[in-house]
Amino acid sequence: MKVPFVALNKQFSSLENSLLSKFKKIGKSGQYIMGDELKSFEKDFSSFCKTNYSIGVGNGSDAIVFALKACGINYGDEVIIPANSFIATAWAVAACNALPVFVDINDDLNINPELIENKITKKTKAIIPVHYTGKIANMDLINKIAKKNNLFVIEDAAQSIGAMYKNKMAGSLGHFGCFSFHPLKNLGLYGDGGAVTVQNKKNFKIINMLRNHGLVNRDLCLIWGYNSRLDEIQAGFANIKLKKIKKWNTKHRNIALNYINNLSKKVIVPEEMNYEKPVYHNFIIRVKNRKKLINFLSEKKIETKIHYPIPLHLQPVSRDLGYKKGDMPKTEKFSNEILSLPIYPELKEIQLEYIISSINKFYA
Repeated sequence: MKVPFVALNKQFSSLENSLLSKFKKIGKSGQYIMGDELKSFEKDFSSFCKTNYSIGVGNGSDAIVFALKACGINYGDEVIIPANSFIATAWAVAACNALPVFVDINDDLNINPELIENKITKKTKAIIPVHYTGKIANMDLINKIAKKNNLFVIEDAAQSIGAMYKNKMAGSLGHFGCFSFHPLKNLGLYGDGGAVTVQNKKNFKIINMLRNHGLVNRDLCLIWGYNSRLDEIQAGFANIKLKKIKKWNTKHRNIALNYINNLSKKVIVPEEMNYEKPVYHNFIIRVKNRKKLINFLSEKKIETKIHYPIPLHLQPVSRDLGYKKGDMPKTEKFSNEILSLPIYPELKEIQLEYIISSINKFYA
């Protein structure tokens, strides 16, 4: 049996007729940028996230940049982020001429809020909690710290579309929510795409201009902006997929719970609290003998990945920031133990059972 890590082609096949019909409709309309499909998606996505506004942008990384820009982040400012994330979280800060300040993580792989205050200086302007793997960070404590220190909170919700924390949706828990629609995400498109969610009308207007050259209308430019818009075709596909996301997330959760309940006790699995509802964009376990396990599973044609093998503070690009090995003990320890298993709506039950039995056989 062969189990690929992802199966995007299978999802496409299930939606092919709807996607082609949407493509033809948009093609015949002659309107390919900032049209009705985008307006419809923004309205429905803000409703889905329980926010007042959402703005479709070119990708999830730009979503973070625009949120930082709307906060007034500039040269010399500091932004607190977890050491355990994809590089986009950090480079978005650097793109605003600010400094990323790394904080270690908890056992849940999210930022440890209890370590944040020691990192706050007079230059600190914002905190970016990353809802890693679709599990929302401890937003109660993060927001409390931010309020006390007059900081902005920007949710990196790229991996957590539809996740819930104390009956609130990802993207509605901070000043901004930043989403990615990269093909590998739970709501993945057929190219790049992203969105920013906001509650504040002023911030909505700023990001609306930032994504479109800084224009307030076709001829009048108020701020220096960017060219990063969610185009009509991708927005049209997003409209189709948004109607499916709850069903897909339920399948993700069912697969995750199957892993949690049936994997060997020698494998450390995610712990789910009663006040949360993660969506498991990735299902990450922690294991001993990871390299041997990967090879063992590979021989059985089970594909796995590591998210992420090199912590942000130890990346070559971070060298000038002054961090060294040992500064983020949990992030560093876990980077040698974490392993992502296949999880997607099209994963068959027989494949899931095969993965679980193979891992259990290895540790037996």
